[in-house]
Amino acid sequence: MKRSRGKSLNQDMNLTNMIDVVFAILIVFLISAPLMSQGIKVDLPNAEAPTLEQKKMLKVSITKDEKIFVSDMEVHINDFNEIFKSLWQDDMPVVINADEAVHYGIVMKVVSLVQVAGVKQLGFLTLDRDEKRKKR
Repeated sequence: MKRSRGKSLNQDMNLTNMIDVVFAILIVFLISAPLMSQGIKVDLPNAEAPTLEQKKMLKVSITKDEKIFVSDMEVHINDFNEIFKSLWQDDMPVVINADEAVHYGIVMKVVSLVQVAGVKQLGFLTLDRDEKRKKR
């Protein structure tokens, strides 16, 4: 049996195309990563108050379209108590982060639910007037 000895095979790999695809995918991830890590959009009201320095606190947010979030998890008002109690620890302070366009009654309903749960340290997030001007 005789083997045919034609052209020899080129055994070198061309990596140029693969490197181009990897860099394109890397650029897409670098651009889209900051967009996925944004929090809840809330326009805070102006107030002059001392800053609250706490390492561990539970944040309750209310957006201008009246959606309620407990620690970045959307919660319906009827389920607020059980979800809040599952995330809150006895000595943990709670911060209300409400949009300035939200009706006062909704904010007070959330505050009363938080107080009924037994929270003793309750605060409200606000922006300093200078910070509000810089933001606009």
